[in-house]
Amino acid sequence: MNPVSIVQLHHAMEVLSIGGIIAYPTEAVYGLGCDAYNGDAVHRLLALKQRPWHKGLILVAADMQQIAPLVDSLPTYLRDRLTASWPGPVTWVIPDPQHIMPTWIRGQHESVAIRISNHPVVQQLCQSWGAPLVSTSANYSGAVSIRSDLLLRKAKQRGQWSELDYIISGKNSGQKNPTEIRDLMTGDALRVSAN
Repeated sequence: MNPVSIVQLHHAMEVLSIGGIIAYPTEAVYGLGCDAYNGDAVHRLLALKQRPWHKGLILVAADMQQIAPLVDSLPTYLRDRLTASWPGPVTWVIPDPQHIMPTWIRGQHESVAIRISNHPVVQQLCQSWGAPLVSTSANYSGAVSIRSDLLLRKAKQRGQWSELDYIISGKNSGQKNPTEIRDLMTGDALRVSAN
């Protein structure tokens, strides 16, 4: 899988810096993302997806350092649970009792869902941005997810996804289903990814 071209990466960073919404390949589907700390951008993304804010959103990060405030105080066995599957296609729901992440990310929860992806495009985006990014599937809430930039571009040409500011070309990792989601405290699967 090829990483993002310098031109695409530069344009994506410009779009993110002004509160824009980007689309990019992930493990199984195309993802929509924005600056996790920009409330206006997140609310635009939620409106685009027709997703209620209270459900919360997933974040992707380049490494543990980008989420250090959430994980540094965890007991060693919980940090070991994270590092055993990261980077990789597992999203962990991590307690956030201090509300380190904004409400527009957590939704009505006292936790936040995070994945340190091993997808090269996701890695490159997060490293260049220097912080976690929102990652939610490119679909309207409850609809089938879009799996390619070509399908996303065609949908945009038909007038859908008009609020989408930039689409990064690339390929998904080939995973058939969205990433697994697990509760960090119990280890229980909240969503299973059967390939």
